[in-house]
Amino acid sequence: MNKNSSIPRATVLKLLALMGSIPLAGMAVAADGMKPAKSQQQQLQQQLPTVETVGRSDSGSYSSTEASGAKTEMTLRELPQSVRVMTRQSLDDLGATKLDDVLDYVGGVSRQNNFGGLWDNIAIRGLAGNENTGMATLLNGFSANRGFNAPRDLAGVERIEFLKGPAAALYGSSEPGGTLHVVSKKPLNTWGHALELYAGSDAQRRVALDSTGPLTANLRYRLNIAAEDKDSFRALVSSQRRVVAPSLSWSLSADTRLDYVGEWLRHATPLDRGVVAVNGKLDAIPRERFLGEPADGDVTVSNSTHQLMLTRDWSDLWRSRVALSLRDTTMRGFSTEPSALLADGTLRRQRRYRDYASDDVALQAELQGKLRIAGVEHEVLAGAEHYRFEMDTLMLRVNPSASAPYAVDIFNPVYGQAQPTPLANTSTLETQHNSAIYLQDAIKLSADWRLIGGLRVDDFRQTLDNRRNGQQTRQQPSATSPRLGLSWLANEQWSAYASLGRSFRPNVSSGGRNFEPERSNTAELGLKWHSTRAGATLALFDIRKRNVLTSDPLDSSLQIAAGEVRSRGLDFDFSGEIAVHWRVNASLSYNEAEVSRDNSLAVGSRLLNVPRINASVLAVYEGRFDNGQRWSLGAGATHTGSRLGQTGVSDFDLPAYTVAKLVAYWRLLPTMRLSLDVDNLFDQRYYSSSYSKLWVTPGAARQLTLGLQAKF
Repeated sequence: MNKNSSIPRATVLKLLALMGSIPLAGMAVAADGMKPAKSQQQQLQQQLPTVETVGRSDSGSYSSTEASGAKTEMTLRELPQSVRVMTRQSLDDLGATKLDDVLDYVGGVSRQNNFGGLWDNIAIRGLAGNENTGMATLLNGFSANRGFNAPRDLAGVERIEFLKGPAAALYGSSEPGGTLHVVSKKPLNTWGHALELYAGSDAQRRVALDSTGPLTANLRYRLNIAAEDKDSFRALVSSQRRVVAPSLSWSLSADTRLDYVGEWLRHATPLDRGVVAVNGKLDAIPRERFLGEPADGDVTVSNSTHQLMLTRDWSDLWRSRVALSLRDTTMRGFSTEPSALLADGTLRRQRRYRDYASDDVALQAELQGKLRIAGVEHEVLAGAEHYRFEMDTLMLRVNPSASAPYAVDIFNPVYGQAQPTPLANTSTLETQHNSAIYLQDAIKLSADWRLIGGLRVDDFRQTLDNRRNGQQTRQQPSATSPRLGLSWLANEQWSAYASLGRSFRPNVSSGGRNFEPERSNTAELGLKWHSTRAGATLALFDIRKRNVLTSDPLDSSLQIAAGEVRSRGLDFDFSGEIAVHWRVNASLSYNEAEVSRDNSLAVGSRLLNVPRINASVLAVYEGRFDNGQRWSLGAGATHTGSRLGQTGVSDFDLPAYTVAKLVAYWRLLPTMRLSLDVDNLFDQRYYSSSYSKLWVTPGAARQLTLGLQAKF
């Protein structure tokens, strides 16, 4: 061990003992993409960035040349796909500590129902994920949205890749609008430690630790820990968050490496459905007003993730990877939720108790390498995947009635009334199995042309047991998902591309009925510009998705898979350095997302929470005082257009809004700095998303956060 290390040997040994006590069966794999073999020195440089990446960074880069989620060595300029990479410097300049802080700065992203603040949920290019599991998200190449997932904390995150367009040819079941690929921080080969302290509005307190270094000549570690407690601009609402994210990288030999990534996250907060619209109008009650019941306490979401990956370089051109993932999620707690608003302002409410749990085990095996056929260079990927997912859900619920309304006056709520006891409502056990094989070939046709093709075949099986009535439903759909893209490299900076792709998402059995899977077709044209310091992408897209669940015309209480939606438009993203001292992030999107066929919704009806226009910009200037101390000052703004606020209700819209922010830091010492982040600078009143007139999420009030970051 390095004698100059500031971490005592006893502390390191305790850390090793703690990590070594984790059962092997509980581990899973960090599948952060894979590249053909390089020399050992090249691998070390790629895997072990400089120590400056530890803790909150400055003077870093917004631009990125590749996306590991694409699983190819093609640069972003060559790749026939729109990809927005939010680098660690982008996240730090935004002062982002959770995924929610990032979303408005990516073109084509719109917020969806976040289940009362208990998880993240967005639509990319107008198409949202499953209502119960949120958006399509990957963590180091593995699905991270099955089950019940707390809002993502960024303490252990290196970057976020927004892979726009269909990803089914690589990852299977997904939304055609796009997929998030979250990449964890990796162990470094140089000692580095950072401690961050934050305090801000609404009694916010946060502490984060980032520590990394070599434990032996062949073993490196990284440990990220964060704890946050915060009240809210919402009355009677607070949250507590705890994150522990360890990782290890063990060089078994010059050609073989074993990596482990773990994450434990616990998030507790009341389930807050927001405010209600009165006669279809918002602003009738203060945005701070809580309409639940304080005595319910918190709903707690807990997630445990283990990833384990074994990578071997067989030659300078070929590499294999075997990866295992294990995820456990739970959600438990009472909630009181609006169910009906009467003309006199009386709000009837339901009381619910949820006890949800899921187990997710996935295994991947891949072989990737380069070969030359008839003088043409191919980068080939062949893989197989299997997962088993089990979800156990128990809900108790009591509905209000005229004799027992369990209600509050929205204009003068009085809390503390007798709470009804929830009764049995649902009790199910769902089991999913999926086996898949996939192939991808990235071809260098000539100096100016690139072609990428992919194909994945999925065999999906689902069993749903209704424990209340003894009914069991089974289905076994299969899907073939192809992808084809072509890029033309006009010169060293400009390229154009075209792509076609298909995707699918199983429609989960419900009510004793099976449904055909959702199936989508996507066409995209794009133009890219890249330099060594910046990059931009303009994309035109047309997506059509069929077999969307819709009301059965023979029985409105049931559903059939017969609907169809269409999303078309353009999105633009720019990120990088426009001058020596300036960094800029910018985005713009126009999106027409509407119903094209349905039994109950009118053709042309807009999709929920999807604006036609959204835009953003963040500009940061970085300079030095005469004494050499660094400083920066930046400003940003996001604009979100008006959106449909309730499916099937054409006269209820959420109004457009624009929100501004300020960011700044001052480096007091070479290893210490102060930061200031001001969100919603002008305290704009707005509504970020809605599920119905009774469940409208107000945007956060002005928030000031002062931080102290120290490296040692």
